[in-house]
Amino acid sequence: MSAETETTATRAAATSASFAASRRWLLWSGIAALCAWVLVPIYLIALGALGGRQGVYLWPKTGLPAGISLEPFILFLRTEGVFRSFLNSLGAAGMTVVLSILLGAPAGYALARYNFRGKDSYRLLVLLTRAFPLAILALPLTVSFIRLGLYDTIVGVGLIHTVLALPFAALVTQGIFLGVPKELEEAAWVFGCTRMQAFFRIVAPLALPGIVATAVFAFVISWNEVFAASVLTVRNRTLTAYLLTVLSESPMHYRFAGGLLLILPSIVFIFAVRRYLFAIWGISSK
Repeated sequence: MSAETETTATRAAATSASFAASRRWLLWSGIAALCAWVLVPIYLIALGALGGRQGVYLWPKTGLPAGISLEPFILFLRTEGVFRSFLNSLGAAGMTVVLSILLGAPAGYALARYNFRGKDSYRLLVLLTRAFPLAILALPLTVSFIRLGLYDTIVGVGLIHTVLALPFAALVTQGIFLGVPKELEEAAWVFGCTRMQAFFRIVAPLALPGIVATAVFAFVISWNEVFAASVLTVRNRTLTAYLLTVLSESPMHYRFAGGLLLILPSIVFIFAVRRYLFAIWGISSK
């Protein structure tokens, strides 16, 4: 009987090990597929941008073609207007990130911590701000910005991008602050902290990873937005608006260079704040 029990236990252990190996294989297969989904397009864009005409039309694609050089990309960067529009995009994106956090985080905290009349209606109205296509507001926005002196300025573009990112920032930070136990704040009050001190010493550090994720989303929204930047600017174009106007008649490798220039800042920004993003899932990163 003991031998039969031992055999059954051995089979169960073998089955469990096989199941664990299968799960591990599926996990790593999924990770590999996800990495390929993200990295292969970036590789193809980089190949077209750095390989010139040969890199664009070369088939089949190889790992590192002999014609790879930074010269085509540098030549694109030297094109008149590209560097200026790049700085304009950085300025608008930076303004969007700062305003989205400064305005969205307090709104999210208020929604998470306080009960007030019209709270649910307010959340619904915040969502409804994204229900109206920006094209409908193009004409009144243009007229208003001309009257206010904001037309064809990076400040005006940054304000519009902030409006686009703010609903997401408010609702996401609400969920972040709901995840921070209120008892921690109450304990800080007991030990003599004011509400403001308790927020900055207790709540803000715990919510920082989620706030950084919100900042990343705001940055990407601003960096990739093209319609408002095209309508509200003429000379001070952002990079997306500038590329939309000049690349339609450009060589194919110039278009790939423009695409690579659009991708790189987002990658660098996300890489710079990766430790805070990883902290959301409890992953340590140095």
